[in-house]
Amino acid sequence: MVLLGPPGAGKGTQAKIICDRIGVPHISTGDLLRKSVADRTPLGEKAEAYIKKGTLVPDGITLEMIAERLSTGGCADGFVLDGFPRTVPQAEGLKDCLERLHAPLDYVLFINVPRGTTTQRLGSRRTCKACDALYHLVFNPPARPDRCDSCGGELFQREDDRQETITARLDVYGRQTMPLVNYYRAQGLLREIDGVGKVEEIKDRVFQALEIEGS
Repeated sequence: MVLLGPPGAGKGTQAKIICDRIGVPHISTGDLLRKSVADRTPLGEKAEAYIKKGTLVPDGITLEMIAERLSTGGCADGFVLDGFPRTVPQAEGLKDCLERLHAPLDYVLFINVPRGTTTQRLGSRRTCKACDALYHLVFNPPARPDRCDSCGGELFQREDDRQETITARLDVYGRQTMPLVNYYRAQGLLREIDGVGKVEEIKDRVFQALEIEGS
């Protein structure tokens, strides 16, 4: 399964819930890339060369990482892929990759959240400078607005969560990623849910859309 949705849609949260419920790995391509670089794997070293130059890691390298991860065990019963594809050409590359692995997609879950809601969600996030703990001023507020509950460290707003950055990220998402919705809908793979509400409410919609027992 592939997870789609705008920044701030809660994809990571729902991916963990799904994976815990059905017992399959959550494969975050961002985490996969960072781990490959940190572990100095051959693919990680290739990717790092592009990162150091400030350019995007080519799709081919990302697809190789995905293929390697799916082949290392633990994915025989399925997986949830989060963070890739982001464009139609990437989706076509992923399709070829999964066909070679005899692991074609069963579902593409689209968590649909209005732009105004994602802007509010992202703009209200805060991170601890000391321990990286995450807070949300609306849904998970710290006891003190500028201090971490766990370690007392100073909370700050990441660059990614500033208004101008959020606007740019959502613009890119609209241009590049939203076309994937129609791409996967035409293949009969898309399951769309409303991503507005409490985590438990969204989880129930996800389970219903994917026909997972336990909702």
